Amino acid sequence: MPVRISEEQIAALLAERKTLSADWRSRLTLKLKTGHKERDLEVTGDQGSRFIVKVRQSISNSLDFSVILGYRFLGSSQTLRLRRYNGLSHEHTNTLERRSFYGYHVHMATERYQEGDGFRQDHFAEATSDYSSIDEALVRMLMDCGFDAPGGIYLQGSLFRSEL
Repeated sequence: MPVRISEEQIAALLAERKTLSADWRSRLTLKLKTGHKERDLEVTGDQGSRFIVKVRQSISNSLDFSVILGYRFLGSSQTLRLRRYNGLSHEHTNTLERRSFYGYHVHMATERYQEGDGFRQDHFAEATSDYSSIDEALVRMLMDCGFDAPGGIYLQGSLFRSEL
């Protein structure tokens, strides 16, 4: 049975300070897989919460990407996707609101969608103009979701070169 959390718990997890290691950029060098590149980075928050940053990008379409912040429940193998920053590769429909749009968008975990029949916890999304590349999406997610890094969080060339 899926674990469900409230809007207040979601907000607290997003606000929890998450400090990145000095080598966080190099640890996100994307590795080639079948049809895409990806990398995961585990981070522990100041309150002991376990988070995972997942970055994926299609090999054939650089605008088809996701930057995901997940929360790993203690004592469970389940992960709740708190935020998912998607690229410009598909139309999205907020099913409950019956509203569709095409463009860069941010998925957000909501209590309402967790309760819906057959919906993903982060199905609700809002269109955004806050980023236009995978690099910018990662920086936006880090800034939005309580991350801190030695020397700050900013773009420094392309983060996502592929490891060959």
